Amino acid sequence: MTPQASYDALDAWIDQHFDEEVRFLQALVRVPTDTPPGNNAPHAERTAELLKDFGFDAEKHAVPAADVQAYGMESITNLIVRRPYGTGGKTIALNAHGDVVPPGEGWTHDPYGAEIVNGAMYGRATAVSKSDFASFTFAVRALEAVARPTQGAVELHFTYDEEFGGELGPGWLLKKGLTQPDLMIAAGFSYEVVTAHNGCLQMEVTVHGKMAHAAVPHTGVDALQGAVHILNALYAQNDEYQKITSNVAGIKHPYLNVGRIEGGTNTNVVPGKVSFKLDRRMIPEENPVEVEAAIRHTITQATAERAGLSVEIKRLLLANAMTPLAGNQPLVDAIQKHALAVIGEPVPAVGTPLYTDVRLYVERGIPGVIYGAGPRTVLESHAKRADERLQLEDLRRATKVIARALSDLLV
Repeated sequence: MTPQASYDALDAWIDQHFDEEVRFLQALVRVPTDTPPGNNAPHAERTAELLKDFGFDAEKHAVPAADVQAYGMESITNLIVRRPYGTGGKTIALNAHGDVVPPGEGWTHDPYGAEIVNGAMYGRATAVSKSDFASFTFAVRALEAVARPTQGAVELHFTYDEEFGGELGPGWLLKKGLTQPDLMIAAGFSYEVVTAHNGCLQMEVTVHGKMAHAAVPHTGVDALQGAVHILNALYAQNDEYQKITSNVAGIKHPYLNVGRIEGGTNTNVVPGKVSFKLDRRMIPEENPVEVEAAIRHTITQATAERAGLSVEIKRLLLANAMTPLAGNQPLVDAIQKHALAVIGEPVPAVGTPLYTDVRLYVERGIPGVIYGAGPRTVLESHAKRADERLQLEDLRRATKVIARALSDLLV
């Protein structure tokens, strides 16, 4: 069979089994994996059951409960499906995460209904990233049915803590020596191949004042007013961050966001304690140690400007930026070649302001890229917002691109 005939046969197999792929994704979306609270082992169990129907045995790697609970989640069982094809060749891992942020408000479709309307499937994780449980699984099925590789291997890594940083997902599997692939592809979108991404620093800041009756506020120290002063100092940094630009296409400048604030005891009480959580996105050119030191300095300086305040600063997450490894070029070339053929337009290699689990592979010297089923932008997907959706044609196309790329990479 010529290479083109093989590609055509892969495409035909995926078309013939596409309704089955859609049903597989619907079944995955209908099992909630809200993180927090992060009770994700039931989804792993259901995924393993569904994979068994295809003849895929999923190894279940349960993270010890004490580690998970200390991490702030309830349960994690990571899955590895190993598909060896022969001696020699490379092992290629395909990683997607099943954990998702809670649905939130404003949905017009059941967030766990996997309803299909006008060619799009609606539901939390349809785009990020249960869709790539489906694209990766069916790409491998097509590969084995049509191309029948005789060397190398593919591994499916389905993990469950990307929203918390990945350390107990891919990070845990790699640290335990349970996998050591040569190359990897992680869940992404269909119209670009991502080779670099931002880093992320998340911190919790607790501001301590002194409670008092609101009728005699001068007897207390208002922790909320203190927190506002600190927040203003932090937000002012965003003006400076806009002057720091990245050389990576697709990534612009650093940014700081405060996503959660809580504190106080009642309306008629001067609040004695207020806490907030911040998220600082770091471009690949920045030094994470210097970034954290600068934020700590801003907080402590602003605290010192208000008498009676004290502050605690706790790091919650430090995710390093992903920078390309030289060995990722075969991945980029294969995906771009086949995306052009399948989609009919060039797919650029770019960076993204997101942070992902790919960095955990790259930090261990495993070249990786981000590619999968999804639209042109995060905004278009409604990821982390109401009415997240996936165009089913994007799922079909991404599955074909991945299957074709795997057939090239495993020769």
